[in-house]
Amino acid sequence: MNLKVYKMRPNAKLPTRAHDGDAGIDFYYCSPQNKLSKMPIHPGETILLSTGIKAQVPKNYMLEVKNKSSIAAKKQLLVGACVVDSGYDGEIFVNLHNVGKQTHWFSNGDKIAQGVLIPVNLCEVVEVSDPSELNKDSTRGTGALGSTGSR
Repeated sequence: MNLKVYKMRPNAKLPTRAHDGDAGIDFYYCSPQNKLSKMPIHPGETILLSTGIKAQVPKNYMLEVKNKSSIAAKKQLLVGACVVDSGYDGEIFVNLHNVGKQTHWFSNGDKIAQGVLIPVNLCEVVEVSDPSELNKDSTRGTGALGSTGSR
């Protein structure tokens, strides 16, 4: 399967797969025109980083933007707002949140996240009139948020 991509700016870097068999393809920061070439992300701050890339996500798939383990573990930067739908035809942005205590800077061409192409099972939403029609085969019940214990 192919993921067709378009470089919106000359300084955009095409997504790459670091190793054969890797699930994710790396996305890179691409400074927009007339903006700083280095982008800071301060502690507690959330920013949208440009990739300069548009992609044609195949129908019945989504591109999920995920953390790069090194960026999450070493820099405490986490990805949010991570689904790119097949109908979206704009630039792909990466939403990063700095949960750490240091400011980090991104320069053009720095890896910022990875994308994984995932099949989507489309469903219809069907309202039921009685909650007993839901989860008839479940033995769990309404227990939530730690109801099964920590061990």
